Amino acid sequence: MSDLAVGDLAPDFDLPRDGGGQVALKTFAGKPVVIYFYPKDDTTGCTKEAISFTGLLPEFEKAGASVIGISPDTALKHDKFIKKHSLGVILASDEDTSIADAYGVWKEKSMYGRSYMGIERSTFLVGPDGRIAKIWAKVKVDGHAEDVLESLRDL
Repeated sequence: MSDLAVGDLAPDFDLPRDGGGQVALKTFAGKPVVIYFYPKDDTTGCTKEAISFTGLLPEFEKAGASVIGISPDTALKHDKFIKKHSLGVILASDEDTSIADAYGVWKEKSMYGRSYMGIERSTFLVGPDGRIAKIWAKVKVDGHAEDVLESLRDL
């Protein structure tokens, strides 16, 4: 696990994505990228977050940024999630959680007294230089996409 900080180079990735094919961070070199990690497709909070980012996608694109959601779900599950909710963001599949671990968001969690490993909802704003410009840990979904967009505009 890594503890990333503002100013660190964002760990590169090349992951299967929705719709087939791959998505790699290096293909966005020279442009800002929003990378958000979420636990699971089609759950209440994750759906609300994806819909929020999708709703603001034209504004993110106007600011020159792409938005990538990453979870351990399969690319096929991402396809169903996108179709069901008409999502516009890129969804990448990190089935072995190696990228979540590289970003420090694969953590021990607890629910009803049971400990397990899972994604801690987190977002990284990567600047055009490939360095992390801002980190949001333990994200609360309400108003989050708007906050990320505001930070993007301040880059």
